[in-house]
Amino acid sequence: MKTPDAVQAILDALGRQHPNADTELKHSNAFELLVATILSAQATDAGVNLVTPHLLATYPTAQALAAAPVEDVEQLVHATGFFRQKTRSLLGMSAALVGRHGGEVPRTMDALVKLPGVGRKTANVVLGHALGVPGFPVDRHVLRVANRLGIAKSDDPERVEQQVTGALSPAWWTRASDTLILHGRRICKPTPLCEQCAANALCDFRTRSGRPAVARGALPGRPKAARRPARKGPARASGKRR
Repeated sequence: MKTPDAVQAILDALGRQHPNADTELKHSNAFELLVATILSAQATDAGVNLVTPHLLATYPTAQALAAAPVEDVEQLVHATGFFRQKTRSLLGMSAALVGRHGGEVPRTMDALVKLPGVGRKTANVVLGHALGVPGFPVDRHVLRVANRLGIAKSDDPERVEQQVTGALSPAWWTRASDTLILHGRRICKPTPLCEQCAANALCDFRTRSGRPAVARGALPGRPKAARRPARKGPARASGKRR
């Protein structure tokens, strides 16, 4: 495990590479983000962002969604996949908000994870991005990137959360998660682009794999696409149908 100073140095480097890291789920309040995060399971953020505007325009509050017909919600969220399970979670979560919290999203981890369909990751997303409470969501990108970098050593999301947050100031937790997620999507993919990583010189995976270090501040740009040679002779008419 790396020291807190080393963990901070890595996050500083990645933060400069991804300066605008943030959740990509569109929302204007905690309830909307809670709905969107539940729908994001096994779905892309872009796909969820296509669904939530109509869903939330039709059922904008916990009270409205709790009373919604199951068939209507299933149809509205169908495109996100696992629509029956997600509908049960949304309706159960909304009913619990109304019955236990007056329709408002609670501000504590303990209360959030007691809502149907809400686990630690979802709770941390809502706490950190909508309620101003430090949270460190751990998804598959965070698991992969944190273990490769050496800032965590576990396959258990809650253990990784404990290890990383234990090395950082709470003010950094949400930003750190967003940064690791974006880094996992853009650079540290299942097949990593180590030569494009701002934390390359500090990474355990790069050292173990024997890949060359890249000096900080000297990352190569993306290679330009090769230019196709000009075709000789008169251009032939395309045979493609329009």
